[in-house]
Amino acid sequence: MAPRVTVLTGAGISTDSGIPDFRGPSGVWTRDPAAEKLFTITNYMADPEIRRRSWLARRSNPAWGAEPNAGHMALVELERRGALRALITQNIDRLHLRAGSSPELVMELHGNMIEAMCTGCDARSTTEEALARIEAGEDDPHCLDCGAILKTATVMFGENLDPTVLDAAAAAAADCDQFWAVGTTLGVHPAAGLCDVALAAGAVLVVVNGSETNYDDVAHRVIRDSISVALPLLVETLAG
Repeated sequence: MAPRVTVLTGAGISTDSGIPDFRGPSGVWTRDPAAEKLFTITNYMADPEIRRRSWLARRSNPAWGAEPNAGHMALVELERRGALRALITQNIDRLHLRAGSSPELVMELHGNMIEAMCTGCDARSTTEEALARIEAGEDDPHCLDCGAILKTATVMFGENLDPTVLDAAAAAAADCDQFWAVGTTLGVHPAAGLCDVALAAGAVLVVVNGSETNYDDVAHRVIRDSISVALPLLVETLAG
Protein backbone atom coordinates (compact mmCIF):
# COMPACT_ATOMS: atom_id res chain seq x y z
CA MET A 1 0.00 0.00 0.00
CA ALA A 2 1.27 3.46 -0.90
CA PRO A 3 2.10 5.78 2.00
CA ARG A 4 -0.17 8.75 2.65
CA VAL A 5 1.70 11.85 1.58
CA THR A 6 1.11 15.47 2.49
CA VAL A 7 2.94 17.88 0.19
CA LEU A 8 4.00 21.46 0.83
CA THR A 9 5.01 23.39 -2.29
CA GLY A 10 6.77 26.71 -2.67
CA ALA A 11 7.83 28.95 -5.53
CA GLY A 12 10.49 26.51 -6.71
CA ILE A 13 7.95 24.13 -8.20
CA SER A 14 6.82 26.85 -10.62
CA THR A 15 10.20 28.06 -11.85
CA ASP A 16 10.17 25.57 -14.73
CA SER A 17 6.87 27.15 -15.76
CA GLY A 18 8.71 30.44 -16.22
CA ILE A 19 7.76 31.99 -12.87
CA PRO A 20 10.86 33.13 -10.93
CA ASP A 21 11.13 32.27 -7.26
CA PHE A 22 11.76 34.85 -4.55
CA ARG A 23 14.75 33.85 -2.46
CA GLY A 24 16.73 31.57 -4.76
CA PRO A 25 20.05 32.67 -6.33
CA SER A 26 18.17 34.43 -9.15
CA GLY A 27 15.04 35.14 -7.13
CA VAL A 28 12.94 38.29 -7.47
CA TRP A 29 13.87 39.56 -4.02
CA THR A 30 17.46 38.35 -4.26
CA ARG A 31 17.99 40.54 -7.32
CA ASP A 32 15.88 43.46 -6.06
CA PRO A 33 15.40 43.48 -2.27
CA ALA A 34 13.35 46.68 -2.51
CA ALA A 35 10.67 44.80 -4.46
CA GLU A 36 9.61 43.11 -1.23
CA LYS A 37 8.18 46.45 -0.07
CA LEU A 38 5.45 46.15 -2.71
CA PHE A 39 4.08 43.12 -0.89
CA THR A 40 4.18 44.42 2.71
CA ILE A 41 0.71 45.35 3.93
CA THR A 42 1.72 48.40 5.98
CA ASN A 43 3.53 49.95 3.02
CA TYR A 44 0.70 49.02 0.68
CA MET A 45 -2.02 50.57 2.81
CA ALA A 46 -0.07 53.76 3.55
CA ASP A 47 1.35 54.68 0.16
CA PRO A 48 -0.65 55.12 -3.07
CA GLU A 49 2.57 54.94 -5.07
CA ILE A 50 3.38 51.53 -3.56
CA ARG A 51 -0.13 50.37 -4.51
CA ARG A 52 0.32 51.62 -8.07
CA ARG A 53 3.63 49.81 -8.41
CA SER A 54 2.18 46.68 -6.81
CA TRP A 55 -0.69 46.53 -9.32
CA LEU A 56 1.76 47.03 -12.18
CA ALA A 57 3.88 44.19 -10.79
CA ARG A 58 0.79 41.98 -10.67
CA ARG A 59 -0.06 42.92 -14.26
CA SER A 60 3.38 41.89 -15.49
CA ASN A 61 3.55 38.68 -13.43
CA PRO A 62 4.61 35.84 -15.75
CA ALA A 63 2.15 33.55 -13.98
CA TRP A 64 -0.64 34.90 -16.19
CA GLY A 65 0.80 33.07 -19.18
CA ALA A 66 2.37 30.12 -17.36
CA GLU A 67 1.43 26.49 -17.82
CA PRO A 68 1.78 23.63 -15.29
CA ASN A 69 5.02 21.68 -15.60
CA ALA A 70 6.07 18.09 -14.91
CA GLY A 71 6.34 18.82 -11.18
CA HIS A 72 2.70 19.90 -10.97
CA MET A 73 1.63 16.93 -13.06
CA ALA A 74 3.56 14.53 -10.82
CA LEU A 75 1.39 15.61 -7.90
CA VAL A 76 -1.72 14.97 -9.98
CA GLU A 77 -0.36 11.45 -10.54
CA LEU A 78 0.29 11.12 -6.80
CA GLU A 79 -3.37 11.90 -6.21
CA ARG A 80 -4.45 9.47 -8.95
CA ARG A 81 -2.59 6.73 -7.10
CA GLY A 82 -4.58 7.50 -3.97
CA ALA A 83 -1.48 8.55 -2.04
CA LEU A 84 -2.05 12.31 -1.70
CA ARG A 85 -3.39 13.28 1.74
CA ALA A 86 -3.25 17.03 1.02
CA LEU A 87 -1.47 19.53 -1.19
CA ILE A 88 -0.51 22.64 0.78
CA THR A 89 0.91 25.44 -1.33
CA GLN A 90 2.55 28.77 -0.64
CA ASN A 91 2.06 29.70 -4.28
CA ILE A 92 -0.56 32.11 -5.54
CA ASP A 93 -0.42 31.08 -9.22
CA ARG A 94 -3.19 28.43 -9.18
CA LEU A 95 -1.05 26.10 -11.32
CA HIS A 96 -1.87 23.09 -9.12
CA LEU A 97 -5.55 23.51 -9.90
CA ARG A 98 -4.86 24.09 -13.57
CA ALA A 99 -2.78 20.91 -13.64
CA GLY A 100 -5.78 18.95 -12.37
CA SER A 101 -5.26 18.59 -8.63
CA SER A 102 -8.60 18.34 -6.84
CA PRO A 103 -9.67 21.65 -5.24
CA GLU A 104 -10.72 19.86 -2.05
CA LEU A 105 -7.14 18.66 -1.55
CA VAL A 106 -5.40 21.97 -2.33
CA MET A 107 -4.83 24.42 0.52
CA GLU A 108 -3.63 27.88 -0.53
CA LEU A 109 -1.76 29.21 2.49
CA HIS A 110 -0.97 32.56 0.88
CA GLY A 111 -4.19 33.04 -1.08
CA ASN A 112 -4.25 33.55 -4.83
CA MET A 113 -3.56 36.23 -7.42
CA ILE A 114 -6.73 35.59 -9.42
CA GLU A 115 -9.15 37.26 -7.02
CA ALA A 116 -9.22 40.83 -5.72
CA MET A 117 -10.66 41.85 -2.38
CA CYS A 118 -11.68 45.01 -0.57
CA THR A 119 -9.72 45.79 2.59
CA GLY A 120 -12.79 47.50 4.02
CA CYS A 121 -15.92 45.47 3.32
CA ASP A 122 -14.20 42.30 2.01
CA ALA A 123 -16.18 42.42 -1.25
CA ARG A 124 -14.68 40.06 -3.80
CA SER A 125 -14.01 40.69 -7.47
CA THR A 126 -11.24 39.60 -9.81
CA THR A 127 -7.73 40.86 -10.33
CA GLU A 128 -8.52 40.93 -14.05
CA GLU A 129 -11.26 43.49 -13.39
CA ALA A 130 -8.92 45.65 -11.29
CA LEU A 131 -6.22 45.50 -13.95
CA ALA A 132 -8.77 46.52 -16.60
CA ARG A 133 -9.55 49.63 -14.54
CA ILE A 134 -5.82 50.39 -14.42
CA GLU A 135 -5.61 49.98 -18.18
CA ALA A 136 -8.50 52.45 -18.43
CA GLY A 137 -6.52 55.07 -16.51
CA GLU A 138 -6.97 54.40 -12.78
CA ASP A 139 -3.66 54.28 -10.92
CA ASP A 140 -5.09 53.04 -7.62
CA PRO A 141 -8.50 51.34 -8.02
CA HIS A 142 -10.70 51.39 -4.95
CA CYS A 143 -13.70 49.24 -4.00
CA LEU A 144 -16.77 50.05 -6.08
CA ASP A 145 -19.02 49.14 -3.13
CA CYS A 146 -17.51 51.10 -0.24
CA GLY A 147 -14.54 53.05 -1.64
CA ALA A 148 -11.88 51.33 0.48
CA ILE A 149 -8.52 50.15 -0.83
CA LEU A 150 -8.41 47.07 -3.06
CA LYS A 151 -5.74 44.38 -3.03
CA THR A 152 -5.31 40.97 -4.53
CA ALA A 153 -6.50 38.03 -2.43
CA THR A 154 -2.94 37.19 -1.46
CA VAL A 155 -1.48 37.21 2.02
CA MET A 156 1.03 40.05 2.17
CA PHE A 157 3.88 40.37 4.63
CA GLY A 158 2.44 41.57 7.92
CA GLU A 159 -0.92 39.85 7.38
CA ASN A 160 -2.06 36.73 9.20
CA LEU A 161 -2.81 33.53 7.34
CA ASP A 162 -6.41 32.36 7.22
CA PRO A 163 -6.66 30.37 10.47
CA THR A 164 -9.07 27.85 8.92
CA VAL A 165 -6.63 27.05 6.11
CA LEU A 166 -3.68 26.95 8.50
CA ASP A 167 -5.48 24.62 10.89
CA ALA A 168 -6.39 22.29 8.03
CA ALA A 169 -2.78 22.32 6.83
CA ALA A 170 -1.48 21.49 10.30
CA ALA A 171 -3.98 18.63 10.57
CA ALA A 172 -2.79 17.25 7.23
CA ALA A 173 0.85 17.54 8.32
CA ALA A 174 0.07 15.60 11.49
CA ASP A 175 -1.87 12.92 9.62
CA CYS A 176 0.48 11.51 6.99
CA ASP A 177 3.18 8.90 6.56
CA GLN A 178 5.44 11.18 4.54
CA PHE A 179 5.68 14.96 4.37
CA TRP A 180 7.26 16.34 1.20
CA ALA A 181 8.58 19.92 1.20
CA VAL A 182 8.99 20.83 -2.45
CA GLY A 183 10.47 23.97 -3.96
CA THR A 184 10.74 25.98 -0.76
CA THR A 185 13.72 27.11 1.31
CA LEU A 186 11.52 26.62 4.40
CA GLY A 187 12.48 30.02 5.69
CA VAL A 188 9.00 31.46 6.16
CA HIS A 189 6.82 30.56 9.14
CA PRO A 190 4.25 29.31 9.89
CA ALA A 191 4.48 27.34 6.62
CA ALA A 192 7.95 25.98 7.41
CA GLY A 193 6.73 24.91 10.84
CA LEU A 194 4.49 22.32 9.20
CA CYS A 195 7.67 20.25 8.85
CA ASP A 196 7.97 20.28 12.65
CA VAL A 197 4.34 19.20 12.99
CA ALA A 198 4.92 16.29 10.61
CA LEU A 199 8.15 15.21 12.30
CA ALA A 200 6.55 15.34 15.74
CA ALA A 201 3.79 13.05 14.46
CA GLY A 202 6.33 10.52 13.21
CA ALA A 203 6.20 11.28 9.48
CA VAL A 204 9.17 10.88 7.15
CA LEU A 205 10.34 14.31 5.98
CA VAL A 206 11.48 14.53 2.36
CA VAL A 207 12.94 17.82 1.08
CA VAL A 208 13.04 18.43 -2.68
CA ASN A 209 14.68 21.71 -3.64
CA GLY A 210 17.32 23.12 -5.93
CA SER A 211 19.24 24.79 -3.09
CA GLU A 212 19.78 24.32 0.64
CA THR A 213 16.84 24.66 3.01
CA ASN A 214 16.50 25.33 6.71
CA TYR A 215 15.33 21.75 7.32
CA ASP A 216 17.99 19.78 5.45
CA ASP A 217 19.65 18.75 8.70
CA VAL A 218 16.51 17.12 10.12
CA ALA A 219 15.07 15.69 6.88
CA HIS A 220 15.13 11.94 6.37
CA ARG A 221 15.90 12.50 2.70
CA VAL A 222 17.10 15.53 0.74
CA ILE A 223 16.85 15.62 -3.05
CA ARG A 224 18.79 18.44 -4.66
CA ASP A 225 17.71 18.53 -8.30
CA SER A 226 15.36 20.18 -10.74
CA ILE A 227 11.89 19.68 -9.29
CA SER A 228 10.32 18.88 -12.65
CA VAL A 229 12.82 16.02 -12.91
CA ALA A 230 12.99 14.88 -9.29
CA LEU A 231 9.31 14.92 -8.39
CA PRO A 232 8.07 12.56 -11.13
CA LEU A 233 10.85 10.15 -10.15
CA LEU A 234 9.90 10.41 -6.48
CA VAL A 235 6.28 9.61 -7.27
CA GLU A 236 7.38 6.61 -9.32
CA THR A 237 9.28 5.17 -6.34
CA LEU A 238 6.11 4.93 -4.24
CA ALA A 239 4.51 1.54 -3.84
CA GLY A 240 0.96 1.09 -4.96
